[in-house]
Amino acid sequence: QVQLVESGGGLVQPGGSLVLSCAASGSMYSINTMNWYRQVLGKRRELVAGITRGGRTNYTDSVKGRFTISRDNVKNTVVLQMNNLKPEDTAVYYCNIKVMNDFMIESDYWGQGTQVTVSS
Repeated sequence: QVQLVESGGGLVQPGGSLVLSCAASGSMYSINTMNWYRQVLGKRRELVAGITRGGRTNYTDSVKGRFTISRDNVKNTVVLQMNNLKPEDTAVYYCNIKVMNDFMIESDYWGQGTQVTVSS
């Protein structure tokens, strides 16, 4: 089994910064893509940022230039640095990883979610 533990959410004023972290543990042959999603109540879950095992990144347009995703392939962690936060960034943020098992089958795993609130 694979477990994900997220940390780092909270309340911040507009223009502030937060760092979200996600640590994966358990039985994993390798971790492929690691992602951060977010969801506002009543809306679809949105892909915010992703990073491949090789370090290639992608971001949704609304966070480009403000958010940075990074990963540590030894510690099996993924971090989302969020700068210049805006009220519209308020959401529950979820860590998502795609794990390859010993049989070369890829599976999705999700963190428990962490609330980010941007408000004055």
